[in-house]
Amino acid sequence: MDLTKAILERRSIRAFRPDPIPREKIEEILRLSIRAPSGINLQPWEFVIVTGEEKERLSRTLIKAYREKKISCGPDAVRPLPKTFGKRGAKTLEGMRPFFEEMKVSPEQYINEGSCQFYGAPVVILICLDDAFSKSRLLDIGALLGYLVLAAHESGLGTCPIGLITAYEEEIKDLLNIPDNKRVVIGLALGHPDWESPINRFKSDREDLDNMVRWV
Repeated sequence: MDLTKAILERRSIRAFRPDPIPREKIEEILRLSIRAPSGINLQPWEFVIVTGEEKERLSRTLIKAYREKKISCGPDAVRPLPKTFGKRGAKTLEGMRPFFEEMKVSPEQYINEGSCQFYGAPVVILICLDDAFSKSRLLDIGALLGYLVLAAHESGLGTCPIGLITAYEEEIKDLLNIPDNKRVVIGLALGHPDWESPINRFKSDREDLDNMVRWV
């Protein structure tokens, strides 16, 4: 597939079919993803792949934790956001609203509980980082994630990066026996998109470059 076409076509999928994905295909996507650049080629990423009944157990655990702690999706800001960024988030949620109305679901419940269930995807990829690394290595994880979603799209699969689950990192580590010195940075839902679901018709737009670039 043409790279430009893949970049323009890719979208976050929020409803998946349950069809299992062969291990060989997952490994093929990961091999392409780890071609991403990293500082002095440290390749600091580690993966935990969760499928089958373990994925269902993970979803149940996260739903339980969410209903107890009520930590929701948000911008994870350390101080009030400038209005520019807040408006972008509000515009996205407003764009999704007609699809939620068509589905007759609560946006907040669908997004939060959907994130905890990885929107029904059969495969969950948890990307971890050893706590020996500084926060600057999160830049490498970001580069890897970009490669990962494009490699999956090129292979005919859909993805949705899910950050909410990191609020329940303790529960994830306990369930999956992830060592204490490994940080769960982000999760990724992977699978075949359910194109019959209205929410998958939604595609977020992007700001004009004039609103985010300053030439010097």
